[in-house]
Amino acid sequence: MQTETNRGLKLVAIGGGTGLSTLLSGLKPLVGRRGDHSSSPFSEAWLESLSAIVTVSDDGGSSGRLRDELQILPPGDIRNCMVALSEDSTLLAQLFRYRFPGTGELGGHSFGNLFLAALTSVTGDFTEAVRLSSEVLASKGRIFPATLADVRLVAEYEDGTEVHGESKITASGKAIKHLRLEPEQCLPLPETLAAIRAADIITVGPGSLYTSILPNLLVHRVAHEIRDSNAVKIYVCNLMTQPGETEGYTARQHLETLKLYAPEINFDHVVVNDRPITDEQTRLYALDGAFQIGLQDHLMEKAFGGETNIVRADLLDEDEKVRHSPEKLARVLAHCYEQRRDLRSVTSEASASLS
Repeated sequence: MQTETNRGLKLVAIGGGTGLSTLLSGLKPLVGRRGDHSSSPFSEAWLESLSAIVTVSDDGGSSGRLRDELQILPPGDIRNCMVALSEDSTLLAQLFRYRFPGTGELGGHSFGNLFLAALTSVTGDFTEAVRLSSEVLASKGRIFPATLADVRLVAEYEDGTEVHGESKITASGKAIKHLRLEPEQCLPLPETLAAIRAADIITVGPGSLYTSILPNLLVHRVAHEIRDSNAVKIYVCNLMTQPGETEGYTARQHLETLKLYAPEINFDHVVVNDRPITDEQTRLYALDGAFQIGLQDHLMEKAFGGETNIVRADLLDEDEKVRHSPEKLARVLAHCYEQRRDLRSVTSEASASLS
């Protein structure tokens, strides 16, 4: 029988967009046998499996065009995750990133999106197309669409108006009062629920709050399965506010919004960046209406204290764009897991001594 110290960990990452693919690229090198990762941040374990649950509500760009023309799920976020989990140097990974130029029918389409669309047509099964594409790319993980239903995001605003579609929501520029999926009773894949039940670690975020993270948690049973899982649950907060979604939000408001839609999920850790971005980055992002979050949330510990641990760390990548560092994220997640594991061990031993 495998023990805590000789078996690999199972990690499930939930989200979409750039945030999820960044996280996966940092975790990818840790997947495999224990002996392969002498420098792993996990001191007593490695990643036996890595699964991503990806939102499928995108209706813009190449994904939206393929969705409307071919009646398939939007492939863009899933393609990004497959590439993030693949060997970066391979020609196939570069091909999957390639986007056709021009204004013709191919203009703006990603090769990876077209490949997934074609394979879906050949196999008649989007999830099988994702699995086979991942094999072609030698991806180090499993990728599951949040649902196979043709879901659309619907946002209700303070003035009573509604907008249907992710791309229209981000372009509206109005504060969102309520978000829902249409249809509301969409179901997850059985494999998704099984991955959540078996997980040792579940991460939520980073990613666009309303269009990348919440759509996954609104799928029927997903939030309940996360609640019931024995996994260490970690929320990774965004670095910046997002125009069209979270103008003026603090890190605390991000978490409060998530708890509003999925109140059953209690996070063991909330990870927040504590390193200021540069003055030049501040200036450039302010031109687009985006501002850094996390530095001013000194009351988060009081608001979400107790069983939730607020973890503050330098998470910034060394790049002109404000991005999470994949490697720093992986190290912090390892620290969060081992801290919670040690606490559970102490609690278990204390309970045993009292019985």
